[in-house]
Amino acid sequence: MRVLLISTYELGRQPFGLASPAAWLGRAGAEVTCHDLSREKLREGAVRAADVIAFYVPMHTATRLAVAALPRIRRLNPRARLWFYGLYAPMNETYLRDLGADVVLGGEFEEGLVRAFEWLAANPDPRPAESVGAHGVRPTEGERRSPLPDAPVVSLARQKFLVPDRRGLPPLRGYAKLRLPNGETKIVGYTEASRGCKHMCRHCPLVPVYNGQFRIVQPEVVLEDIRRQVAAGAEHITFGDPDFFNGPRHALDIVSALHREFPRLTYDVTIKIEHLLKHANCLRMLRETGCIFVTSAVESVNDAVLARLDKGHTAADFAAVAGIFRDAGLALSPTFVAFTPWTTLEGYRGLLERIAEL
Repeated sequence: MRVLLISTYELGRQPFGLASPAAWLGRAGAEVTCHDLSREKLREGAVRAADVIAFYVPMHTATRLAVAALPRIRRLNPRARLWFYGLYAPMNETYLRDLGADVVLGGEFEEGLVRAFEWLAANPDPRPAESVGAHGVRPTEGERRSPLPDAPVVSLARQKFLVPDRRGLPPLRGYAKLRLPNGETKIVGYTEASRGCKHMCRHCPLVPVYNGQFRIVQPEVVLEDIRRQVAAGAEHITFGDPDFFNGPRHALDIVSALHREFPRLTYDVTIKIEHLLKHANCLRMLRETGCIFVTSAVESVNDAVLARLDKGHTAADFAAVAGIFRDAGLALSPTFVAFTPWTTLEGYRGLLERIAEL
């Protein structure tokens, strides 16, 4: 049975969310094709041949782009089963099922995808072309059947991961590159050492799916994934974990082993301000193992807004972390929610001034 995995947007990165399920489904016996629409045109032959078309939707933009691609894909292949998986799938379950989705999975989705594939392989039920709606998208009510009627839409299972299979994806050199201050560019690989988050920030899309929990990817899997990307040309690795210090021991063990094997390889991570303060003594290890910058979701320099968002830090904490980073010789890359319902002109000017000061 042919399974087509489609990614529409992953911030310019080679998608872990295609490579990981490709390995799982391939082991289960699927004939898997990966298709990254952010880097390649729609391959009509692959769409027509697919028995299952599964969209990876890790964020809002990816979901919008996937939905926009649906009419054309349905015209090319009205009989294929349609699946959606990733962080934004469960939050849009009703909407996606109305568009014809048979399977909607979030959280730790690989096992669910395999179960859906195995169920469908054992219970073939090809849908007739005439069941597709007038717009080439919506099925009839009788066709809204899920291969997994009793499976949870969100799984937080502690999975034993497989090494991602990236062979069907465009080469790394075709993705976003890292540009250094001296003008040098580096080919960037991407992996994930954990998913979810143990925090409950009110504006974060992780919270309704993971509910304050996170799950790790086994270190040997992470390291082998990076090893293969280095062999494919990666000179820098982005760790896509929502917070690299949700499990600091796990994270530091991985980067220590990585640096021993690839001492010239650099990397970047994302860590909360709260964790950067709590684990400030670990920043030196990050720098010494090749970390060149840390992204942190500061969001605001207004304490009232930070309290509303339940960020777990204050504007003073941000300033303290900026100072710690200067002393450690490590670059801090803060991100902000510049406009909120509580943003004022004075507050916005204050944000710009504070950024300039720090």
